[in-house]
Amino acid sequence: MPVEEAPPQITPQGPADYLDVMSKAVFQSGISWRVVEAKWPSTRAAFHGFDVETVAALGPDEIDALAVDTRVIRNRKKLEAIVTNAQRLLELDAEHGGFRNYLRAHSDFESLVRDLRKQFKFLGEMGCYYFLYVVGEPVPPHEQWMAERQSKAAAPRRPATTRRSR
Repeated sequence: MPVEEAPPQITPQGPADYLDVMSKAVFQSGISWRVVEAKWPSTRAAFHGFDVETVAALGPDEIDALAVDTRVIRNRKKLEAIVTNAQRLLELDAEHGGFRNYLRAHSDFESLVRDLRKQFKFLGEMGCYYFLYVVGEPVPPHEQWMAERQSKAAAPRRPATTRRSR
C-alpha cells in the first residue's frame, strides 16, 4: 500500500480558517478523503468561505438547500454539525480571547483531543489529529500516535463492577 503524504499545514489567520479545516475533518469521517478533497472548492463556496458568523447563522431553510446541493456532500447530520460547530467555535473564540488561545489552554494533546470531541460534533480522534496537525498545533508523530491507539484498543478491558446488595 502506498504511503500517504501528510496534508499541507496552514497558519490560521482567523476563525474561518479553523472552521474550514475542522469542517473538512467532519466531512472526511467515514468518507474517502479523495471525495472530500474533490468537492472542497465547491463546498467552501457553498459555505460562504466558512465565514464563521455566516455559517453559524444558517437556518433550517439554508440547511435544506445544502442538503440537495450537488456541490457538497449531502449528509444532513454533517451539514447541521458544521453550523453547530461554527456556533461553538464563536463561543470558544469569545470566551478565550481567540480560538488559538482555547486550543493552547489544554495541558497536553490528549486532554485537548478529549475536549475537542466534547465541544464539537462529528470530530473523532482521527479528525482531531488531522485538524490539529493542519492548523499547526503540536501533535505526536503520526506513527507513534497510531501505535499508541492500537495498543489501547488491544488492551483488555476490566469488567464493570457491580454493587452487591446486602
